[in-house]
Amino acid sequence: MEFIVEIVIQLLGWILQVFGELLLQLVLEAIAELIGHSIKEPFRRPRPVRPWLAAVGYLIFGAAGGGLSIWLVPNLFIEAQWLRVANLLLTPVAAGLIMEVVGAWRERREKEVLRLETFTYGFCFAFAVAVVRYVLGNHQG
Repeated sequence: MEFIVEIVIQLLGWILQVFGELLLQLVLEAIAELIGHSIKEPFRRPRPVRPWLAAVGYLIFGAAGGGLSIWLVPNLFIEAQWLRVANLLLTPVAAGLIMEVVGAWRERREKEVLRLETFTYGFCFAFAVAVVRYVLGNHQG
């Protein structure tokens, strides 16, 4: 019975570690979203930006956010190396799905939706955060 309890505790620990990284990525996306909605007017263009260029921009902003997050929260929430690798896809997919829900919610309320509030761009941003945190976090710990 003790063995089963230890397994359950270990699984819960891993889930909480991944949740911590996801929460950090979502906080960074929320900040980026707030900034995007706050300063979008001066950057309005007569034609929309090409999607690939927007994706590169979100990768750059995500990488900057990941670097900032390592400076502010130097220790990764995830301890196990295999889980850190899995985190490179798990949390960006989850963050992208959450941003898709946020975008749909804003759209239903007839509010302007940023590209970040879609799965693809939310994933790009969160993936860049995860990669930077993985690389820099591995060098620190």
